[in-house]
Amino acid sequence: MDVSDRADELTVLRRRLAAMSGRPDQSSVEVRDPSAGVLPIPEALSEVLPHNGIPRGIVARFDGANSLLVALVASVTRAGGRVGIVGMPRLSLLSAVEMGADLSRIATVPEPGADPVEVAAVLLDGMDLVVLGRLGPTGSGTDSVAPSRARVVAGRVRKQSSVLLVAGAGWPGAQLSISARVLTYRHAPLVSAPTDLDSARSGYGRIGGMRLQVTASGRGRQSQNTEVELVVRGQGADRTVEMVSTTAVRPVLAVAN
Repeated sequence: MDVSDRADELTVLRRRLAAMSGRPDQSSVEVRDPSAGVLPIPEALSEVLPHNGIPRGIVARFDGANSLLVALVASVTRAGGRVGIVGMPRLSLLSAVEMGADLSRIATVPEPGADPVEVAAVLLDGMDLVVLGRLGPTGSGTDSVAPSRARVVAGRVRKQSSVLLVAGAGWPGAQLSISARVLTYRHAPLVSAPTDLDSARSGYGRIGGMRLQVTASGRGRQSQNTEVELVVRGQGADRTVEMVSTTAVRPVLAVAN
């Protein structure tokens, strides 16, 4: 792709963002705050993230189970914010909907081409949260960016008062790191109440959820962690999934995949 084609592609992307904001004749969009100064998070994460949210204007890193990432996307859009997802074609939007996400407020660029970082930087103009799943072309193995470029993008994040969340890759100068580790899976038998997967009878039932350990650390603050679990209510089209603190989990509830 030559320079002119790339410029045309980015122009089209900016117009799509403008259309999402209801102003299709303008080339830029205004970031709308779903909350003052922070992006909202699931209440279950309030123990590890100060002020009950992710501070605007920062670059954060994420590692681990994507269930937490989906919950963050759902929380932001449910509060009225807009989310861009770059380079993550396998991230489950169905799971996001089950957690309360508003799909009309999500822009996805599953295959961002040779420069995903540039695409993410464009999205920062119109999104409250941009999730960046990879830093280079597919198969390139790029897992970090040059410090000089990281500083330029971070400056854009501050200017737009948005959040860039880099998933599964390095980012020099990231102000916040969030990770999610699966502690246990739960078994949803066909008839009886959910049990630990280790005690399940082989070949019967299905995996019915998981418990996660979530850890957050950042500049000037100690690492903190908490445990959360996914809980399902309803079935079929009425099914919803909620992330709750483990102290609020009822043993008869589980997520059915």
